[in-house]
Amino acid sequence: MNSTPYDFISVRFEVSGRVQGVYFRKYTKAKADELEMTGWCRNTPYGTVEGEYEYAVNCSLDQRGNCRYPPEVTEFRHWLCNVGSPRSDIDKCTFSEEVASSNRRFERFRVIR
Repeated sequence: MNSTPYDFISVRFEVSGRVQGVYFRKYTKAKADELEMTGWCRNTPYGTVEGEYEYAVNCSLDQRGNCRYPPEVTEFRHWLCNVGSPRSDIDKCTFSEEVASSNRRFERFRVIR
């Protein structure tokens, strides 16, 4: 049961390194679809890939009573920061702008061109 006043959380991300021209966005969408995540990603003029992912809050508490990320969020974050597409070389991965909402903001995960 969800004890939070919101149902969804979206988080911005940016990945740097060799992430453009190596199908990083395509593989990001495939991973998001596999994990049933919604959101978007796109190339930036700075050679990075940025995006936003959204997940449903399904709070399971840790020993301190804090809400833990659902397993699919942990897997997606790990994939973005450590795996990526086969030809990518990830230098840095950042997450920011966590936004809570009572309504889903995205219907699916998409690549913005």
